[in-house]
Amino acid sequence: MSLGTDPVAPVAADRWFRRYARTPTPRRRLLVLPHAGGSASFYHAWGTAFDDDTEVLVARYPGRHDRLTDPCVDRMEDLTERVTDALLPFLDVPVTLFGHSMGASLAYEVALRLTRRHKVSAAALHVSSRKPPHRLTPRRLHEAGDEALIEEVRRLGGTDESLLSDPDLREIVLPAIRADFTIVGTYGPRAADPVDCPVYAYVGDQDPSITVHDMSGWADVAPRGFRLDVLGGGHFYLTERQDSLTRTMARRMSETDRMG
Repeated sequence: MSLGTDPVAPVAADRWFRRYARTPTPRRRLLVLPHAGGSASFYHAWGTAFDDDTEVLVARYPGRHDRLTDPCVDRMEDLTERVTDALLPFLDVPVTLFGHSMGASLAYEVALRLTRRHKVSAAALHVSSRKPPHRLTPRRLHEAGDEALIEEVRRLGGTDESLLSDPDLREIVLPAIRADFTIVGTYGPRAADPVDCPVYAYVGDQDPSITVHDMSGWADVAPRGFRLDVLGGGHFYLTERQDSLTRTMARRMSETDRMG
């Protein structure tokens, strides 16, 4: 891993990605798709976790942070279309997709859309802490009251507690959280359509919602290869295991380069 200066992190002109680039001519890109209730800032440290040849793009969902005034998106189909369209200018080099929790479903749908609509295959699909599309059992939490929704976010983790405990801040973030949980609650189950790239799955060994068996089902959509890694931790194992996870991902991106 390079120990160069911190990367520049400008906001993409199309407003959809925060970019972390150490060189104007990267060899590859990694698109990170956050979890329900998550934001690009949660993955800020990933901008310096990879080598100089890797540009990191982190999706900036509307309705939060510097997109606070942008209308939230509450349908997976709409979010997939907008993220994919925003990604098109970045396909001049191989793109690897990583999604955590809700982001894993989104990454899967983006991979399918790239192939079907644009005849482009992702270099690889990395999915974390989320059942595959054909094993999903959606919950209707988005129809519950605010307190029930907040308690679920607290149970899973991954959202700044100060945003949830302060009444004024909570009022600001609740629309985006509810929109994300509407996506989660209305997506799937659906057919196990295969993706045209290797699939790597990750899960915490103490995740209260997702089991190793659940994650193994991603093999059903991975005719080009599948690997499952179990890491120590809960639903947000990736906070404690960030170094291990990003090192593994970096190695796999390099291996994909050689295979390509």
